[in-house]
Amino acid sequence: MTRQITIALLMFLTFQGMAQSDSTYYASYDKIITGRFYFSQKYTSYQYRDDAEAIRIRYKPNTTLNMGVGATYNWATLNLAYGFGFLNRDEAKGKTKYLDLQTHLYGRKLIIDAFGQFYSGFYVRKDEIQEGASGYYLRPDIKVRYLGASGQYLFNHKRFSYRASFLQSEWQKKSAGSLLAGIEFFLGRSKADSSIVPAVIRGQANEIDLNQVDFFDIGPNIGYIYTFVFKKHFYITGQATISLDYGIHTFRMNGENVRSSTFSPNSSFSFFTGYNSKTWALSFIFVNKNISIASGEDQNVDFNTGNLRFNIVHRFVPRGKTKRVLKEVIR
Repeated sequence: MTRQITIALLMFLTFQGMAQSDSTYYASYDKIITGRFYFSQKYTSYQYRDDAEAIRIRYKPNTTLNMGVGATYNWATLNLAYGFGFLNRDEAKGKTKYLDLQTHLYGRKLIIDAFGQFYSGFYVRKDEIQEGASGYYLRPDIKVRYLGASGQYLFNHKRFSYRASFLQSEWQKKSAGSLLAGIEFFLGRSKADSSIVPAVIRGQANEIDLNQVDFFDIGPNIGYIYTFVFKKHFYITGQATISLDYGIHTFRMNGENVRSSTFSPNSSFSFFTGYNSKTWALSFIFVNKNISIASGEDQNVDFNTGNLRFNIVHRFVPRGKTKRVLKEVIR
């Protein structure tokens, strides 16, 4: 599936919208339409690790490069994108069917992200599993189902704008940063018709037959985000978050379930850079989240989810009928 829809709802309790901010550090454009044209590529990769055998294999989805349009006004954002054929012609990597849903709520103080990811069909370069081989090893039978959400409190909300980097509906004029802290949870399943580990890696078949992983992780997180502004309009933003999640993991190996419960650190990081002004903005965005699932023995599975995105943004004041409709729909 190549269509993508992202909805960001910024509806919070009244105190969220009324949180005071320092206008010398950032400007807000709630009553102005922030329109965007963008390119985006999302992904969820699937990596198997066996530390005892020094084995590492990373399956990737053949996701599409999507072109889309969107707009932000007041508390609401709507983005629509499609993976047009002229942007995506690499069929050697096989076909990935996927539905990637995301909802983001960016308030003055609270940041909430929720997502649901459903992927079927992965590939890996053959030279990663067999020296001298070429082409791709296709696994259309591998499926990943992944749900999660996280909430964080933005401590320096008076001087730091989260929306300036993520949505470009605000403009960070001075350098500033903020501590972030919150809680997160994830649950999901990966499944394949046969062993996830190709026989050629171990030199013999059926030594390890792992074909399903179930997981549930929950725990606190803490991080920091900082925007460096130079010449008032250009910026670089970096964010890093670590979490100490308690996880319940089940590996289906050799026909038996291997269960473990353990604390494990997970991480996420984001990078933003671009140009921002009252009317125009350009931005490049890269976000990544890593979740490590341990079997309690030597086997581990890592899920990496992320998004690469380039935005061209123009802000304009709604007038006439457009203004009346927006006021009626978004109050």
